Amino acid sequence: MLYWLLYVKLQHYVAPFRIFRYVTFRTAFASLTALFTALIVGPLVIGRLREFQIGQYIREEGPKAHQKKAGTPTMGGLLIVIAIVVPTLLWADLSNRFVWIAVFSTCAFAAIGFTDDYTKVAHHRNLGLTARAKLGLQIATAIIVASMLIAMQTYNMYSTRLIVPFFKQFHPDLVVQSLEHARHLWFLAFLPFMAFVALVIVGSSNAVNLTDGLDGLAIGCTVIAAGALAVLTYVSGHATFATYLELQRMPQVAELTIFCGAMVGSAIGFLWYNAHPAEVFMGDVGSLALGGAIGTVAVIIKQELLLPFIGGVFVIEALSVILQVGSYKLRKKRIFKMAPIHHHFELLGWSESKVIVRFWIVSLVFALFALTTLKLR
Repeated sequence: MLYWLLYVKLQHYVAPFRIFRYVTFRTAFASLTALFTALIVGPLVIGRLREFQIGQYIREEGPKAHQKKAGTPTMGGLLIVIAIVVPTLLWADLSNRFVWIAVFSTCAFAAIGFTDDYTKVAHHRNLGLTARAKLGLQIATAIIVASMLIAMQTYNMYSTRLIVPFFKQFHPDLVVQSLEHARHLWFLAFLPFMAFVALVIVGSSNAVNLTDGLDGLAIGCTVIAAGALAVLTYVSGHATFATYLELQRMPQVAELTIFCGAMVGSAIGFLWYNAHPAEVFMGDVGSLALGGAIGTVAVIIKQELLLPFIGGVFVIEALSVILQVGSYKLRKKRIFKMAPIHHHFELLGWSESKVIVRFWIVSLVFALFALTTLKLR
C-alpha cells in the first residue's frame, strides 16, 4: 500500500522515494512497523482480553508452579497476526502472489487457532476443537496453499523440485511426470507434492503449538527462525547471492523478506508482553499462525528440508511428544518425566527462566547451522 503510493506513484516526483524499491529498506521499515504496532496495540488487546475474561486454563497434571498462571489473558496471538499482516500490506508489493499466499496461510491458521481458543473459553475447560477437526482444517489449508503453488508453476514462477542440503546436483521432482499430462489421472501426479507440503506446513504449525508452554519460549524461538528465514528468502531472490551460493534463483520470493521481517518485528513486540512472567499468552491463534507462516515460507523458498534446522527447538519439542506417546502406547513406559520436553527439564529442577533462555540458545545454534549450509553444498 505505502510501497504503491511512495514508490510506484510518487517516485517520479520525489526522487528520494526511489529508495523504497529496495527490499532491504522496506524490510527494515516493516520490522519496525510491526514492532511498534505490537508495542502500541498490545495494552489495548490485553485490556480487551481481560475485559472479556478470556483467561488461560492450566492443565492439572503439569508443573504445579504453572497453576498460578491460570486466568492470564490468552488469545494474544491476535496481536501477533495484526502486527504481521498490517506491515506486510503496507510495505510489500501487493502484486506479488507469494506475499498473498503467505498472508492467506497465516490468517487461515490463525482462524483455526481462534476457533480452538474460543471453544476452550466458551466451555471453560482446556479442550477446544477435537484433534481430528483441528488436523482436518490444517490439512485443508495446506492443500489450498499447495494448489496455489501448483498454479504458480504453470507460469514458471515456482518449481516442485526439492533443494537437498549438501547435494547441489540432486533435485528430485515431487510431481509424477508420467501422469502430469494424462487426461483423467493428471491430478494424481500432484498428490506427492500436496502430501509433502501438507506434512511440512501442518507439522510446522503443530510444532510451534507444542513449544508454546513457557513464557516467551515459542515467541523467542520464532524471532530466531523468522530471522533465518528472512536471510534465506533474501538470498533466494537476489541474483548475485543466489548464483554465488548455487541456489535456485526465484526473483519473486524476494518480497517475502518483508513478510519475514514483519514476523520478526511482531514477535519481538509480543515478547515484550509475553516475557516471564507473562502478561498475555499467544494461544493457538498465535502459535498455529506462526507455525503455518514459517512452514509456508519454507515451502515457497524451497528450503523445506532445511526447516528442521531453522526451527530446531520446534522439531525437538514435537519429537519429544511423539516419542513419549509412542513409548507409552507400546511399552507402557514414559521416556521423559513429562512432554513436551521443556516440562521434563522443569521437573528435573530447572527454573522456568533457565529452560527458556537455554532453549533460545539451542534455537540460535540450529539457525546458524542452517545458514552455514548455504555454502556447504
